[in-house]
Amino acid sequence: MSKKLYIETYGCQMNFSDSEIVGSILSQNDCILEEDINSADIILINTCSIRENAEKRVFNRLRNLKHLKKNNPLLIIGVIGCMAERLKEDLLKKEPAVDLIVGPDAYRDLPKLLNDVNLGGKAVQTLLSEDETYDDILPVRIDSNGVSAFISIMRGCQNFCAYCVVPYTRGKERSRDPQTIVNEAKTLVENGFKEVTLLGQNVNSYFWKENGETVNFSKLMSMVAEISPLLRVRFATSHPKDLSNELIQTIAKYSNICKSIHLPMQAGSNSVLKKMNRKYTREWYLERVNAIKAAIPDCGLSTDIIAGFCGETEEDHKETLSLMKEVGYDSAFMFKYSERPGTTAARNYENDVPEDVKGRRLEEIIALQGELSLESNKKDIGNTFEILVEGQSKRSKKQLFGRNSQNKVIIFTATDEKIGDYVNVTVLDCTAATLRGDRVKEI
Repeated sequence: MSKKLYIETYGCQMNFSDSEIVGSILSQNDCILEEDINSADIILINTCSIRENAEKRVFNRLRNLKHLKKNNPLLIIGVIGCMAERLKEDLLKKEPAVDLIVGPDAYRDLPKLLNDVNLGGKAVQTLLSEDETYDDILPVRIDSNGVSAFISIMRGCQNFCAYCVVPYTRGKERSRDPQTIVNEAKTLVENGFKEVTLLGQNVNSYFWKENGETVNFSKLMSMVAEISPLLRVRFATSHPKDLSNELIQTIAKYSNICKSIHLPMQAGSNSVLKKMNRKYTREWYLERVNAIKAAIPDCGLSTDIIAGFCGETEEDHKETLSLMKEVGYDSAFMFKYSERPGTTAARNYENDVPEDVKGRRLEEIIALQGELSLESNKKDIGNTFEILVEGQSKRSKKQLFGRNSQNKVIIFTATDEKIGDYVNVTVLDCTAATLRGDRVKEI
């Protein structure tokens, strides 16, 4: 008899992609994906360890699930992903309701591990792999709009940024066979999808070599873009140190490669960047930004920023603000520094910036980015953009939304348009977060 499987995902796009891989593996092993958690036989929580708050949310969620276990003693609750890898058996001790702990490289073992739990035990498998990429598994599309999809092109990371747990929870960097990536994208196109986002902890360092042939990330982008001119191609996330001129030129060359680059800077001070082990300087970062703007003048730029890293002074903070102004980001993900156990920073540096100072600096970063985002969006008023319609506006069923090539959300009043259509919209108004406009009717 088939088991009903509910997967709840926390964290980054990579985790959502992993949940789709897990769904595919278990769908081939007598599981049916279930949308109602109260009806599930198996609940898997796919977790993130990048920030402390993410782990706290998971612990709170697990405590909230205890009542389901009381109502259904046969219910299996599992924790998978980065948090499972980092905490391992500690999760079983802290959360008695948890039956299963599975790291991100052990998803193929889930059918056996679930069987072990059914036989009356608890199961843990968190071994990291040097070659697992799941490249032969076609993911199921969970919560899909039928328009946009993620494709994981590589796993792991070996940059060892001082603040980051990813190298410890996801292991060594390894790339997928490019043909499996192209085949997955082709299948998506055949099934009506119009946009793919190529995912990796550092996509720029993608590299595959076989039989004397090499494929780097720039070449891979070209291969995917050439599948169909109607397929939009995005990617995330870039590391500034690996953003090559070749990749910039490839983005500029293909009209269906979106003109949007997420380029995490993390901090604007060279001393902080060095302590973070980011492997680039402020000057190098700005040179890469200028190279992007020269080759792709209309390119959208977004970033990640950490406030209050170990030893960050007020002057360091001001340098971050000044770099934000110099670049003029369209948007940013902004966080207070959160010490993660086992990282270089946790082992070697004192987390010495007081929480209230971190909070105040983060507020200043957020306020500045609000100004920059509004300024960027105001420049788009009066311009016409092609957008891919992704869904209904949350505020009104009469309005649809989509993103332009620069990854900005545009809302417009619907007439006969439907999700998955390409439409041209002229921007008439904006907020810091959203553009609003009217569709340009065909003549």
